[in-house]
Amino acid sequence: MEAAVLHTLGKPPRFEQFPDPVAGEGEVLVKVLAAALNPSTKAVAGGGHFASSENLPAVVGLDGAGLLEDGSRVFFGGPRKPYGSFAQTTVVPVHLAWPVPEGVDDLTAAALPNPALSSWIPLEHSAKLQAGETVLVLGATGESGRLAIQIAKHLGAGRVVAAGRNQAVLDTLGELGADATVSLNGTQEEITEAFVAAGGDTGYDVILDYVWGKPTEALLAAISRKDFHLQSSGPRLLQIGESAGATIELAAGTVRSAGLTIVGGGFPPPKVFLDMFNRLLAGAAAGEIKIDTQAVPLADIEEAWQSEDKSKRLVIVP
Repeated sequence: MEAAVLHTLGKPPRFEQFPDPVAGEGEVLVKVLAAALNPSTKAVAGGGHFASSENLPAVVGLDGAGLLEDGSRVFFGGPRKPYGSFAQTTVVPVHLAWPVPEGVDDLTAAALPNPALSSWIPLEHSAKLQAGETVLVLGATGESGRLAIQIAKHLGAGRVVAAGRNQAVLDTLGELGADATVSLNGTQEEITEAFVAAGGDTGYDVILDYVWGKPTEALLAAISRKDFHLQSSGPRLLQIGESAGATIELAAGTVRSAGLTIVGGGFPPPKVFLDMFNRLLAGAAAGEIKIDTQAVPLADIEEAWQSEDKSKRLVIVP
């Protein structure tokens, strides 16, 4: 079969032939329709991810959309190594193939779950978002951040504040549901003032942090000020990414005075996760949650792998 095959960690995969998979007990074959080029896929192939493996050659790709042998359309994850989703066919555990509803096209089915669940799970499972609460998305101009705005509103947030560096994208986020924006361009003092102003009379109940580093330090300086509005329960900060830096300086007094709670990644029980997945795709089918995608032929994997275009999620199509 045709596949994107990795021969060396840290190098782009190559378009070439690879042996067809054979399903074992508890597994199903999937005819791949589309597979998104996610950052996690590149991280695994780069060698620095906990799931990276030196058992090469291997097909890249962690998840995607495809057809089972009975013709049913599914989103799948967890291909058995050395197989992956960037191929004509893959093999996955039967319990990791979930139905895709009508009204969700193949590209959306492949591209949406990975980045969208990065905010859905923290908002609902970890932060226990309540209807009417205010959500700050820190790192809102990236793809996951843009989805987080939509999902926060979908889950009942009363107000969403979007913070990011890309001003051109920041200016469009009102169309996705952002009620206010904060530019992360400027001095630390200017960014802190912007966070205070955008917090307004509600402050921030839940903070989705995709960036960490200096922007988070500016935010923490804002919420520790006496003129910043704090809810009695204090803000809940969900730490998701570190695109702006792996470390921060955090004063103990900030945690105490603001009643700040910082929570790392968490994962719900399988039944709860599947319910979230189903509601996510139902929202997509209803047109309430959208992601911009661009189809790329599998044969062009090397060029796509090195693309730096972040305006759309590239989706590999065998």
